[in-house]
Amino acid sequence: MKKRNLKGDKLKNQKLKSVYDPTCNSGSLLLQVAKEIEVENFYGQELKSTAYNLARMNMILHNIQYSDFDIQQGDSLEKPMHKSMKFEAIVAKPPFQAKWSSDKKFLNDPRFSDYGKLAPKSKTDFAFIQHMIYHLDENGTMGIILPHGILFRGASEGKIRKYLVNDKNYLDTVIGLPANIFYKTIIPTVILVFKKHRENKDNILFIDASKNFKKG
Repeated sequence: MKKRNLKGDKLKNQKLKSVYDPTCNSGSLLLQVAKEIEVENFYGQELKSTAYNLARMNMILHNIQYSDFDIQQGDSLEKPMHKSMKFEAIVAKPPFQAKWSSDKKFLNDPRFSDYGKLAPKSKTDFAFIQHMIYHLDENGTMGIILPHGILFRGASEGKIRKYLVNDKNYLDTVIGLPANIFYKTIIPTVILVFKKHRENKDNILFIDASKNFKKG
């Protein structure tokens, strides 16, 4: 069966084998990717049962066959459901100000072990970045929406950030967004784009989009 492109032929002769969202909520980001490029398989995990059921329903309402999506319920940091899988595209808007255990056992988890540091209990931002980087295919692209402070915070977060930028050179693009752009989120946010094999390895593109938007 020919896979669907929900928006038509905007990006010609391109398609993704897989897209994954570890905090997929109702599945809107997964479906947004499919509006831009043809997607073969959709993967996601969602903690809240109501949102998990909505995500599965959303897939079906958008004519995505049951065999073409795998949405699981659970905490993707503490109990990931897609272990060892790699994805060609990963997108996420993790819950802001979320917490996790930051248990030392995760220093032996392949998602976190290379960094030597764990994200603090009070902020899961870098834990989700580490989780997503682990699941990103070698030729893949990953986009994540986070609070603007992710660019500056120190301690263990600063060391993880330095490892990603200086040692691995995975950070490709930083897009600054305005405050109040998301429901119940008054703080400025940022989109970070990561690639394991970057075309422009010597530069990170910074885009200030904080004033270039129309509220809708």
